[in-house]
Amino acid sequence: MSKKYYFVYILCNKYKTVLYVGITNDLSRRLTEHSSHMVNSFCTKYRCRYLVHYEKFDDVNLAINREKQIKKSGRKAKIQLIEKYNPDWTFLNELITRVDKEFL
Repeated sequence: MSKKYYFVYILCNKYKTVLYVGITNDLSRRLTEHSSHMVNSFCTKYRCRYLVHYEKFDDVNLAINREKQIKKSGRKAKIQLIEKYNPDWTFLNELITRVDKEFL
């Protein structure tokens, strides 16, 4: 049985003016869903489909708590978090979709 992982992630729009925080157990699939507008949502409305930050957890409760913590933080704190690990705001979508899920 393979180990289950959970991801807290931050998406932005093309111009990096809107941020979205989410959680998933399959980051690659979730990015595809956001990109294909499979659901009518905040991300669809504001075109948030570019991954700029993610964190990996092996405990769903830790992931949920981290998502809540990030969502409660202000925009400035979210930007600081992104820039700490991704100072150039590189869109990470292609990297995630190319990497085998076992390595995430």
